[in-house]
Amino acid sequence: MGNHVPWKTKDWFVSPWNYFEEVRKGFNPPQRVRIHDVTLRDGEQQAGVIFTKDDKIRIAEKLSEVGIHRIEAGMPAVSQRDEEAIREIVKRDLNPEIFCFCRCMVADVQLAADCGVDGIVIEIPSSAHLIEQGYKWPLEKAVALSIKATSFAKEKGLYTVFFTIDATRSDIDWLLNLVEKVATEGHMDAFTLVDTFGVISPQAATYFANRVRERITKPVEVHFHSDFGLGVANTINAVLAGAEVIHSTVLGIGERCGNTPLEETVLALLTMYGIDVGIDYGKINELSQLVRELSGTQVPSCRPFIGDGAYTIESGIVTGWFRNAYEEHPTTLYPVHPQFVGRERPEIVMGKKSGLDNVWVWAERLGIELNEDQALEILQEVKLRSHDLKRVLDEDEFREIAEKVKAQN
Repeated sequence: MGNHVPWKTKDWFVSPWNYFEEVRKGFNPPQRVRIHDVTLRDGEQQAGVIFTKDDKIRIAEKLSEVGIHRIEAGMPAVSQRDEEAIREIVKRDLNPEIFCFCRCMVADVQLAADCGVDGIVIEIPSSAHLIEQGYKWPLEKAVALSIKATSFAKEKGLYTVFFTIDATRSDIDWLLNLVEKVATEGHMDAFTLVDTFGVISPQAATYFANRVRERITKPVEVHFHSDFGLGVANTINAVLAGAEVIHSTVLGIGERCGNTPLEETVLALLTMYGIDVGIDYGKINELSQLVRELSGTQVPSCRPFIGDGAYTIESGIVTGWFRNAYEEHPTTLYPVHPQFVGRERPEIVMGKKSGLDNVWVWAERLGIELNEDQALEILQEVKLRSHDLKRVLDEDEFREIAEKVKAQN
């Protein structure tokens, strides 16, 4: 295997099959993919998550440091404090463009303009059932509001991203007619593919992007939720069909089951598709930890790249691989090198699934000399103790077992 192949670098090792010509046939990604971070708006919509003004500023500054291209700083109409946070983030003159979220209302657009943002994401319901049942509007009202508010946004010089709520459960022809009408009679600089309830399949995401791009010439953005756990796959498929901007959140936080998570999406694009969004991947963990702290979000330990256990080893077999290969060939064990995403060296823990290699690693670290028989006896005691405690052991517990075994032998 060569040293200059896209599936195997010093930082990652994924399947070469990803790059087979027959696999990549039909891919049509844009020349450049950008990230539009919605952590401070849609991310905060996760029940129980509250960001203060200072929290929002800290997160915005870290997003800028990581190299995120756009920050959706909030929705000024929500509260005075949200408006103040947006104004303050704009004043910081950060590298990303600063956007905010608006309803299709002239007053919301005016407020956004007053905040000094670069652009807006402007929403309207686009499924007949949501317009008629959720909003109690006639369908014509949604069209009229969209045209009026987006035209006003153009007058105010705001980059306008048109955002159709519940698009993926709408009639496709009604949706495309709405989009075309707003593009011609109102204004939009870009259109967002929106899967509000996370109900689209990866194949349908490709179809959605293709159908929209057949009808309008504006840039296409993608905003998908993860109610079926498909946010990453759907977003990637939309990008491969030409979507240029990804709406995502740090940790994948957001309404109900969350938004498309930044971390998995950008790393899958980079390693499996050769699409580099151009951020500082080494700061992904730092960013994730900050949002985790300020949002109070519980992250599963097995969460890719950022979970506490993502680079932790208990298994005896894998510890053997670690001892034999990690120093010279780290990606033999991990598809993405921990250091590449800002993680520390992998931790070897001691528990029920451990093997002799774990014992040797710990004994060496703690300066405990053992022979083969002692190591085997220690391992059996470790397994029993870990099973009964339903957790891994700490160093004091291991040392106690080792000393007891050595004293008896």
